[in-house]
Amino acid sequence: MNILGSLMGKILGHSARGSEAKANAARPAAPAAAPAPATPTAPSTPAATAAPPVVDVETVLETMAAGTKQELDWRHSIVDLMKLTGIDSSLANRKALAQELGYTGDMNDSATMNVWLHKQVLRKLSENGGQVPANLLD
Repeated sequence: MNILGSLMGKILGHSARGSEAKANAARPAAPAAAPAPATPTAPSTPAATAAPPVVDVETVLETMAAGTKQELDWRHSIVDLMKLTGIDSSLANRKALAQELGYTGDMNDSATMNVWLHKQVLRKLSENGGQVPANLLD
């Protein structure tokens, strides 16, 4: 799996599983209902496909941050965002991520590349079912 895919899976997948488990735990068990008698004249309708849930990226990352002793500024730092999700944040890995995302700038200017990477990763999260605070997308 590519680096962006790993990041998105850790953030978007993490919340979806956690939210679903919490919702299921909070929901009281419903008694089993008797099946309705079949009516031959009722047309059958195909099951509606549920849209994937919107994932609150900020909540997921804050929950992850609460579980670590490190002070990580994931809101501003791609290095800290990667560390928080357990992904290697080495320069080589960030350069590989930059290539995945189509970075055209100087990869030897890591400060500029890092700022660009952070914004792109948050945009990609937003485009793929993540709810990212507007101030982080600027």
